[in-house]
Amino acid sequence: MAKAPAKQEEPAPKAKSSKKFLIIILAVVLLVVILGGAAAVLLLKKKGDQDEGEGEVKKHAAKTAKHDVAPVFVRLEPFTVKLQPDPEKQQEQYLQLVPELRVLDAPVADKIKLYMPEIRHKMLLMLSSKKAVELSTPQGVDKLSIDLRNQVNVIVDGEQKTAPPADGKPRSEDSVQSVLFTSFIIQ
Repeated sequence: MAKAPAKQEEPAPKAKSSKKFLIIILAVVLLVVILGGAAAVLLLKKKGDQDEGEGEVKKHAAKTAKHDVAPVFVRLEPFTVKLQPDPEKQQEQYLQLVPELRVLDAPVADKIKLYMPEIRHKMLLMLSSKKAVELSTPQGVDKLSIDLRNQVNVIVDGEQKTAPPADGKPRSEDSVQSVLFTSFIIQ
């Protein structure tokens, strides 16, 4: 009979261990919920930053895509024009040059070929209105290049809606990005 009371004492320790086990389970569940919530907040915030970053990356990719494409050049026939006389010099002076147009893409090059008579006419008028003194410096040649580019863009793109930039740089939407001279001789 002495053995019966010993059996009654054993259930009490099981109740204590089940409370401890329940507390441990609750603590683990609470820890998982807190960590899951923190991870969700971080991921959503990071995704929002990536969306903003992706927009910037796409803009940068579009901007550099223009530079990754092989450039398209349209070579014009050589020009030889008589320059305006300089009052100090009595002799006639001539300008001989070979311009090449750097354009956005091949369709623009085809369009330029369609307008070639008008482009050459406007270029001849502009070139023959210059004096040798104006074209004898690098700044004069750069100004001539910018003026010719703007004139060709007016012909190819139609009327300009806005004035060309004061710094002389082309706008991204301009069909002709630059006028380059592969030969430039004043005699």
